[in-house]
Amino acid sequence: MTVVVDVDTPGGRYPIHIGPGRLDSLDACIPADATSIVVVTNPVVGELYGARAVAALQRTGKRVLRIDLPDGEAHKDWQTLNLIFDGLLENRCDRRAVLVALGGGVIGDMTGFAAAVYMRGIRFVQVPTTVLAQVDSSVGGKTAVNHPLGKNMIGAFHQPIAVEIDTDVLRTLPAREISAGLAEVIKYGLILDPEFWQWCEAHAAALRALDRDALAHAIRRSCELKAQVVGKDERESGLRAILNLGHTFGHAIESGLGYGVWLHGEAVGCGMVQAAELSALVTGFPRADVDRVRKLVAAIGCPVTAPDLGAERWLSLMQVDKKAEGGEIKFVLMPRIGQAVSRTAPDDAVRDVLKRTVA
Repeated sequence: MTVVVDVDTPGGRYPIHIGPGRLDSLDACIPADATSIVVVTNPVVGELYGARAVAALQRTGKRVLRIDLPDGEAHKDWQTLNLIFDGLLENRCDRRAVLVALGGGVIGDMTGFAAAVYMRGIRFVQVPTTVLAQVDSSVGGKTAVNHPLGKNMIGAFHQPIAVEIDTDVLRTLPAREISAGLAEVIKYGLILDPEFWQWCEAHAAALRALDRDALAHAIRRSCELKAQVVGKDERESGLRAILNLGHTFGHAIESGLGYGVWLHGEAVGCGMVQAAELSALVTGFPRADVDRVRKLVAAIGCPVTAPDLGAERWLSLMQVDKKAEGGEIKFVLMPRIGQAVSRTAPDDAVRDVLKRTVA
């Protein structure tokens, strides 16, 4: 059974289709006026699902091409992005070409960014193949590449024309990727929906075990909550900032260790524990709920102790995060479970949190 969640933003209205077997129906989301379809993937995902995706898209009668990018966060850079442009230009793809991002968050972000700037903007479809991409990065139109000085610092807002979520593909994911994706799932409960948070606490083991019903509910609810936020604030000028819970700390971990050492979701999971600790100092977040956050992050299989980057290095990395304003670090903090605000925090409170949470 396929569930449809609609996203409605100034940049475009589009459906999220969620269900088993969606890979075999990709032809249905391609506009009739498309001149060519370009599948962007990596060798790992391409080996598993590339042929199925291409076969489905070929039913449109359009020319279908495939571009493979190197796998991993370490390759989410301008040099790799140029491989997409090389393929598009060499094959003389025009403004009516449609890109199809078949992969996780790295592939989705880079394909979306390429679509945003190629010939000043062409259409693209998200086909996310990881939990993290299905519940978060494929929805909302944020696209980017990394820079050595900061994660996702170069990018654009560019909405897809459709998001096709095939829940069956998660069966081939390593356990570590599942855990990393679940960090973004529990985030939605923490910032927006206390009942969903309680549901996640009760179903953490089922989610890690890829229980079909639990996963379907988690993906659908996560997409619904993100669609609500993105519809109200497409370009992160206000409300959408709360979706970055744990990301200020998490991006520092990724940048400080080197992209790819920790998975994005692992860094965000640990960052949520740090954000909960900071919330206890700044917004009065109950200490008992800090313990609940730490317990659930551990239960889904993510780290709860941050790496020792050195306090000054931590602060320096957070100051170049794209959410910083005027040199001041912005954090998403929680007064209580189900509510979140974006604000600065006293320097001594941040240093105290680092002492509490760093290995």
